[in-house]
Amino acid sequence: MQIRLGHSPDPDDAFMFWALTTDLVDTRGFEFEQVLQDIQTLNAWALDGRLEVTAVSLATYPLVQDTYAILPHGASIGSGYGPVVVASEPMRIDDLREREIVVPGSLTTAFLTLQLVLGEFRYRELPFEQIIDEVVSGRAEAGLLIHEGQLTFEDHGLHRVVDLGKWWLLETGLPLPLGVNVARRDLGDDQLSDLSDVLADAIQCGLDHRAEALEYALQFGRGIDAAVADRFVSMYVNELTKDYGNEGREAVRELLRRGERIGAWPEPVRVDFVG
Repeated sequence: MQIRLGHSPDPDDAFMFWALTTDLVDTRGFEFEQVLQDIQTLNAWALDGRLEVTAVSLATYPLVQDTYAILPHGASIGSGYGPVVVASEPMRIDDLREREIVVPGSLTTAFLTLQLVLGEFRYRELPFEQIIDEVVSGRAEAGLLIHEGQLTFEDHGLHRVVDLGKWWLLETGLPLPLGVNVARRDLGDDQLSDLSDVLADAIQCGLDHRAEALEYALQFGRGIDAAVADRFVSMYVNELTKDYGNEGREAVRELLRRGERIGAWPEPVRVDFVG
């Protein structure tokens, strides 16, 4: 069976699925085509059920819950760290309410979490890789950074205003679940179970062959060096990536509960994990 697997072109996702480019994992008859797109595009595609398996922002899952179920692994979850809001000059969180903030998409979990922090705020959407330059140039007063920009913004002279992962940990005592992997329900229970096992094996294989997987992942780092790529992968491919566990599942439910509370989605959320 052909499986189109969508993920972002960044080091942590590439690391997770490196093993599918090798013969180290028994794919159980599945043939994988990796489809690389930015997360906002993958979120939009998921609204149409375009791919059999895809990474999506957790904030998008409630909009696709009838089409997709959450896989029990592959999540990007940060404990005490996460997307950051930066500015060209020091400012307080309260100052952000009076600024326009460039964001990497209104369907992203980073955007939802910032809504939980600020309430309503002025924003403008840009591809994530353009946000640092937008703030540095002065065309934007503040920017919301995801991916490796969380680690490199200081190299551009920018100042952190708030780390959303740290804010969330202090607020809830939980790690912040950002991206999740989902699989289309119409594959059927048996196929979903086998597919989930294959992808779990691929993640474990990457961790077992870290050097090779990291070398592969580095080509998706957009110019960052090996040390930064290694640090970024370590942040977002961790024990909770292998399996949510009770803590990860509670973090998912808590974030979605708070999103429901502010009316982020038109329908109640049904959290449904494969298996």
